[in-house]
Amino acid sequence: MNPILDLDFIDNRTPEQATAAPSCDTHVTKENNTGRSRKLYIESYGCAMNFSDSEIVSSIMFEQGFDTTADIAQADLVFLNTCSIREKAEQTVRNRLGQINHFKKKKPAMMVGILGCMAERLKKSLLEEEKIVDLVVGPDAYRDLPNLINEVDGGQKAVNVLLSREETYADINPIRLNSNGVSAFISIMRGCDNMCSFCVVPFTRGRERSRDAHSIVREAEALVAQGYKEVTLLGQNVDSYKWASEDGTESVNFAQLLEMVALLSPDLRVRFSTSHPKDITDEVLYTMKKYDNICKYIHLPAQSGNSRVLELMNRTYDRDWYINRVDAIRAILGEDCGISSDMIAGFCTETEEEHQDTLSLMDYVQYDYSYMFFYSERPGTLAARKLEDDIPLEVKKRRLDEIINKQRETSLARNKRDIGKVHKVLVEGPSKKSEDQLSGRNDQNKVVIFYKKHYKKGDYVNVLVHDCSVGTLFGEAVD
Repeated sequence: MNPILDLDFIDNRTPEQATAAPSCDTHVTKENNTGRSRKLYIESYGCAMNFSDSEIVSSIMFEQGFDTTADIAQADLVFLNTCSIREKAEQTVRNRLGQINHFKKKKPAMMVGILGCMAERLKKSLLEEEKIVDLVVGPDAYRDLPNLINEVDGGQKAVNVLLSREETYADINPIRLNSNGVSAFISIMRGCDNMCSFCVVPFTRGRERSRDAHSIVREAEALVAQGYKEVTLLGQNVDSYKWASEDGTESVNFAQLLEMVALLSPDLRVRFSTSHPKDITDEVLYTMKKYDNICKYIHLPAQSGNSRVLELMNRTYDRDWYINRVDAIRAILGEDCGISSDMIAGFCTETEEEHQDTLSLMDYVQYDYSYMFFYSERPGTLAARKLEDDIPLEVKKRRLDEIINKQRETSLARNKRDIGKVHKVLVEGPSKKSEDQLSGRNDQNKVVIFYKKHYKKGDYVNVLVHDCSVGTLFGEAVD
């Protein structure tokens, strides 16, 4: 999750993209024209949780008479679902608002709203700073959108950024407008109780609360009935998922939830994100081992390889604990289990020797890929209040380059291990470079490209890998 830095930028970028300094991922909601009189356009920035939230917002607005459009010029209502994990992410949204102003000048009645974490962090000040913004809505206030739209229709600006200890949107059936029709997100929990010193998520998404397990299973069942082949269970820290019935007769932890979803269909692949090193249990690992349709891939953010820096980050584990969890993954699930991470270069007071500890941890774990950042101080966090951001920018960038280069070497070495092996690939669509090729992912979340023959989107295909790049496997379909 786990902060958005952990969750974020995961299933929406290829491993090859992830070995470069990340940009803020963006999804534009697809066209859904059922004849409604008003059109909604949504851009989602940052993490998988935001993309999932936009599907909830689309459902709420559909009930209020809005179809969706992929053409912003046709929109009556424009939403930017935002990320606040880094200053660059927020600046991307501000730049986009400047571009949207061009469309609003041509269509003055166009309504513009900021949703998500940036809305929660900046609240009413957004209305003052960005004059074209008409409404500001936090992640827990999407049910109030119809009332807020009415306020704006009446000539007022509108804000609701109240956080909730109960809201999970469990009863709302998301409209899968961002989906490829093969894979879908299911949000299993919201918020975060981990107060990592660098992270804004506890302030922008509130306290942790878990969804009713049966509502999650029903959502997964509905997706299977619609022909989906893969679900990703989402949470800032999925390992701390725990739901109990109101009468106290039933409780479900994450390992049990994984099993419940896996049992729905052997043809349904199950993924999850993100795990927190302090919480991932052997019970989860053995559940993954038990079911072939639970993918053998774990996103396990380290953030740093040095125990002192981890303590400053308030990650609540040290280097030895993290290594213990990696050793357990390798022992229970095997050396081929995919592991990815997040790394922060240049956190407050980090020394050169401590930076080397991060590089040595990468050598030990042999990550398949990583999401790599240099530290960006976020207002309101514990680090901003208590620690000095004292590492010069040029040093941060140099350390990040060293982390990226290390990861590129490791990713290539891990991919070379896959050459000569047959991988079960779920086809997600055509390759970006050729209509004659298909693209999908294997169990370890690696992108695999092969010539399509008679195969199509949604098929499981056995692919013999014969070559690779840093971020992609290349092969041939075999019977």
